[in-house]
Amino acid sequence: VQLQASGGGLVQAGGSLRLSCATSGLVFSSASMGWFRQAPGKERGFVAAILWSGANTNYAETVKGRFTISRDDAKNTVYLQMNSLKPEDTAVYYCAAGINGPSPYPTDYDYWGQGTQVTVSS
Repeated sequence: VQLQASGGGLVQAGGSLRLSCATSGLVFSSASMGWFRQAPGKERGFVAAILWSGANTNYAETVKGRFTISRDDAKNTVYLQMNSLKPEDTAVYYCAAGINGPSPYPTDYDYWGQGTQVTVSS
């Protein structure tokens, strides 16, 4: 199983980025997907998750109304659209796949990608 996150970069505050996580080796249509992030010196924290069916989503309070998670089962890919970015959104963003969803708990995810850096300048 492989998860490949991409789309990170440097953006000014107020800007937007779209992260992608391409997967292989798993039954994507049966996998709930999540995004987590880790800033320097901090623990990995929940950002957003989407149920395997796409019917339910879950967001951290800090990103509600700004971030949107979506999935394309035809492409085995999950996305995170990030708008109105803030400097405090700066972190390495990780995608993850699991069975239970849309869970905010890292322990509910079995597979993880390598992370993509998002840096928001003020």
